[in-house]
Amino acid sequence: MVVGLFKRLLRGGRKITYEEARELAAAPNPTMRAALADRRDVQPEILYYLAEDSSPDVRRRVARNEVSPPQANLLLANDKDDLVRSDLAAKIVRLAPGLSTNEQDRLRRLTYETLEMLARDQIAKVREILSDALKDVADAPPDVIRRLAKDAELAVSAPVLQFSPVLTDNDLLEIIAAEPVPGALSAISKRRVVNVRVADAIAATDNVEAIATLLGNASAQIREETLDRLVDRAADIEAWHQPLVERPHLPAKAAGKLARFVAANLLQGLAARQDLQPEAAAAVAAVVRKRLDEMEATGPAKAEAKKIADETAALMRAQQLHFQNKLDESTIDTALSGGDLAFVMAALAVLGGLPFAMVKKTVQTQSAKGMMAVCWKAKLSTGLSDQLQAKLLRLPPSRQFHSRNGAYPLTPEEMEWQLDFLEG
Repeated sequence: MVVGLFKRLLRGGRKITYEEARELAAAPNPTMRAALADRRDVQPEILYYLAEDSSPDVRRRVARNEVSPPQANLLLANDKDDLVRSDLAAKIVRLAPGLSTNEQDRLRRLTYETLEMLARDQIAKVREILSDALKDVADAPPDVIRRLAKDAELAVSAPVLQFSPVLTDNDLLEIIAAEPVPGALSAISKRRVVNVRVADAIAATDNVEAIATLLGNASAQIREETLDRLVDRAADIEAWHQPLVERPHLPAKAAGKLARFVAANLLQGLAARQDLQPEAAAAVAAVVRKRLDEMEATGPAKAEAKKIADETAALMRAQQLHFQNKLDESTIDTALSGGDLAFVMAALAVLGGLPFAMVKKTVQTQSAKGMMAVCWKAKLSTGLSDQLQAKLLRLPPSRQFHSRNGAYPLTPEEMEWQLDFLEG
């Protein structure tokens, strides 16, 4: 009887009646009960009954079923099987938006209680499922988000700490003050917006990794005074050097201090900055030049130090000419004819607002399209682009990528793709 009923229902085509569902729910075969638990036309009380089934597979299917009643969900939140609770967590987060601790409606209240219970689950994987699913939900329940943000497992707390729009600055400040698990402060430092108070709080800690991450986050709002204090602490903390050198809108005072202790390759980055005023740039350049002279005189790798010194000096010269509005195509053409290739690369970087390392990579890889993109970015003529491919990249005619009737043959989108590729 039950087998025949099961086969008829498998063929589909009609809704199951209450009597049929009750008969299948009592079937000794768990496969039949599992198939029943999957159906969306089963009455709520049947699914609630199946939520206490002896078979974990049946209970998992009830946990996954979108039409299972809130009472069944709450029951399954305490299930002894980890997979049942994990499946329930994956489903319940879809019901989470808009829920709050003050729900008056009984069924919504039960759903909230289920979510809250899963957020306290003893198995980290269950909590991790919730955190990952709710991390960017704007109207996720604040109490649940705060609980996940304070979780002892980084895999649970990190997603909401980094992404959740529900967390306020006060929430984040409370978490920072509580000295959370390792990695939590770094997750906060990666947030799309790190406001001044939060940035100050992170900068005041001894967490080297989190501060390095904060410095590398271009959108983090770090006050000039805070940045200056970090520069004062940074001499012996190498992990901070590069993000400080590359920090947007670096104050002149901080740039001058950094020039006194960062490595030679980072000195080049300081020299290449285009956001310093001419007087500040000149002061930084003087410190950079002195450092490079010392490295060249005393360093064990004198040839490499001299190369870096020459490239940095070329960058500083190009910057100075640019400040004076004297850096143009004829200046580059003259340097190219004279074999001053370091200055040519520096001028391309300065005029295009590009990292010197990117222009250097273009030359080293002999990228014809890359050089064309660099010239385009620097607003230089296609004729100069042709010359640079021949004289700077030293490409034979067969490998050069020529202009067409005086126009660049690549679209702006293709040019930007080339630049992105070279920077990667």
